[in-house]
Amino acid sequence: MNRISVSMLAACGVLSSFPAVAADLDLQALRDEIAQLKKSYEQRIDAMEKRLASATAPPAASATVGARGAATGFNPDISLILQGAMTKAQREPASWTLQGFVPAGEPEEVGPPRRKGLSLRESELVLSANVDPNFRGHLNLALSPENTIAVEEAWFQTLGLGNGLTLKGGRFLSGIGYQNEQHPHTWDFADAPLAYAAFFGNRLTAEGLQMKWLAPTDSWIELGLEAGRDNAFPGSNRNKNGSALGAVFAHAGGDVGISGSWRAGLSAVGTRPTNRGFAQTDTTGNANTVAFSGNSRTVGADFVWKWAPNGNPSERNFKLQAEAFRRVEKGELSCVDAAAAGAGNCGVRLAGSYDATQSGLYVQGVYQFMPHWRAGYRYDRLDSGNTAVGMVNSGALAAANLPQFAAWKPRRDTVMIDYASSEFARLRFQYARDVSRGPGLVDNQFWLQYVMSIGAHGAHNF
Repeated sequence: MNRISVSMLAACGVLSSFPAVAADLDLQALRDEIAQLKKSYEQRIDAMEKRLASATAPPAASATVGARGAATGFNPDISLILQGAMTKAQREPASWTLQGFVPAGEPEEVGPPRRKGLSLRESELVLSANVDPNFRGHLNLALSPENTIAVEEAWFQTLGLGNGLTLKGGRFLSGIGYQNEQHPHTWDFADAPLAYAAFFGNRLTAEGLQMKWLAPTDSWIELGLEAGRDNAFPGSNRNKNGSALGAVFAHAGGDVGISGSWRAGLSAVGTRPTNRGFAQTDTTGNANTVAFSGNSRTVGADFVWKWAPNGNPSERNFKLQAEAFRRVEKGELSCVDAAAAGAGNCGVRLAGSYDATQSGLYVQGVYQFMPHWRAGYRYDRLDSGNTAVGMVNSGALAAANLPQFAAWKPRRDTVMIDYASSEFARLRFQYARDVSRGPGLVDNQFWLQYVMSIGAHGAHNF
């Protein structure tokens, strides 16, 4: 190498730069300093050459095993979401029903208040990590107030499949609509909109496969397909092989200037429930079960607008969110004596045709008027439509024996104000005037909710 000669030339250049009047200075100290610098530089160059040689040489068998273990090590993101609420309702929460729609009551605790006083809401334990360079895994356990643990989500997802494609498999929240993929702790209100309660039991869970495609365009365009079991509402557990749930959705979005952004979408869901039923009491006081079997088709549209001055939401921001759904169900409706003794107006079993077209929407706006503080309003409206029940039309059963199917247009007005001390902690007060139980059955509902997040948690959707 020419390292020594280069160093000597540099030293000679330094020495020759001194004027003749400085010749009487002690040059030995300068020579010693230059020698130390040269030695230090040579040691550093030798170390770098050894590192380069080690990096380019074929690894030994033991080194390969160690490197592989480090690349696939179990190092998940773990988070715990704690939720609770102090609730008060004017009417008995446990008897809440959405008139004109089935199921007759809320199946999950994320709906309207089901208890009085302070109670635990649905909390979540989340584990998420890359399995290897090709796959990612995610587990979400829902901790219910009844001291039970349910698997809310458990899925794998491909990484780098290419061409904008992503495949997900397992149990997951469907990609339809806007709010459906969001977990309750990210909602802007303490409960789900009435449209989600009526058509999806608060949210649609799929168990199968999902394929998404992100278009290679300047604007954000996403298309998706889903297929799987329909054991969750609006489907039912049919105990059969194959796919009975199908969903398709398309989303698009973009920016408007530096302060605004938007997202819009269309969705469609189809299921084939069998004996999807609920319990009731007829006019004789006899308990029976009413069940639907047939085809259920729901289409929806969603739109979201977000605004923040100069794109900075920390001080002020506004979010407008709206979704509308329309469901058509056709098939058979049956009424069966719960004791199978043939008592009551339904006898052992009555059955007939069923045809219903129902719709619903909600619009909500949330404004952060100063750091940490937000206020919001939501308007809910449903229309149960004109349901055609064959057993009633034929005279086999009086309409009074199927009170849940009486036509109604449920509605609700909700206001809220919340305070977030950070992105991990939020306190919310909410009031709703609920007119979903039926004519004249107004329910004033009050909430004082807390949402706390502990640990690493992935970024939320737009």
